[in-house]
Amino acid sequence: MKFDFLSESDQAYFIHKASTLVEALPYIREHAGHTIVIKYGGHAMGDPKLSQSFSKDIGLIKEVGVLPVIVHGGGPQIGALLKEKNIQSTFVEGLRVTDKETVKVVEEVLANDINKQIVESINQSGGKAIGLAGNKNNLIEASKLNVQIKDSDSNIEKILDIGFVGQPTKINTDIIKKHLNDGYIPVIAPLGIDNNNNNYNINADTVAGHLAGALQASKLLLLTDVAGILDEQKELISSLSLEDAERIAVKDFIGGGMKPKILTCIDAMKKGVLKSTILDGRIPHSLILELFTEHGIGTQIYS
Repeated sequence: MKFDFLSESDQAYFIHKASTLVEALPYIREHAGHTIVIKYGGHAMGDPKLSQSFSKDIGLIKEVGVLPVIVHGGGPQIGALLKEKNIQSTFVEGLRVTDKETVKVVEEVLANDINKQIVESINQSGGKAIGLAGNKNNLIEASKLNVQIKDSDSNIEKILDIGFVGQPTKINTDIIKKHLNDGYIPVIAPLGIDNNNNNYNINADTVAGHLAGALQASKLLLLTDVAGILDEQKELISSLSLEDAERIAVKDFIGGGMKPKILTCIDAMKKGVLKSTILDGRIPHSLILELFTEHGIGTQIYS
């Protein structure tokens, strides 16, 4: 036996490792040379061990020829700093009402704190990341997002002004493509700017979806704190066609937090993204499991 110097358990361990590499090879070939947009947030970003796992995954993904682009969130960290500064937070339809004082805090947290931490973590893990704020160099041009709600008494729709909360109108992909061509991993803070130099807080999922479409990415990955899309029995739906995703998005059993994620995936795919996956970022090495194993994890939406 070639492995006589190893115990049976050690032999099994190394054989399993080799099998994993063999399984990954066709998926590495499939994704090599393609751009993948990853929305990074939730528990995966707040837990130190998961954060380190994510950074190592990103480094590996880049080393095997994939071109990752990261858009990060930061809701809990923003909330914590607002509380520290005695600035009250209110939400409408899940969106933070953002006045001028609040948007300054949002920019401070997203661009100055979180973005730099992610870049540093990836670089310490052997990657080559670069931080970008969406409101700098017109990277993300934005307009004010007005929210429509229906009055429960009169059934009349109202448009609410929730301050400096924006939606992307144009993404300057040339900046991102240049960094990709130079070998960098772009890490983007979801901020935008309009023609009057007003800064906007933009939902990270929304930015990731728009960016994936603008870059014609092969895949969009949204890291969440749930297993994926669940059916009426709370069982994971492992895959959906684009048509089925459109049908299921309006169902009552789809929670309020999941619906906009599904709609983001649908919108990105209608703009040319081939596949989208909503996956559980609480699982260590979730990106590797999704990209380089036969079954993947989470819910994949395909054309």
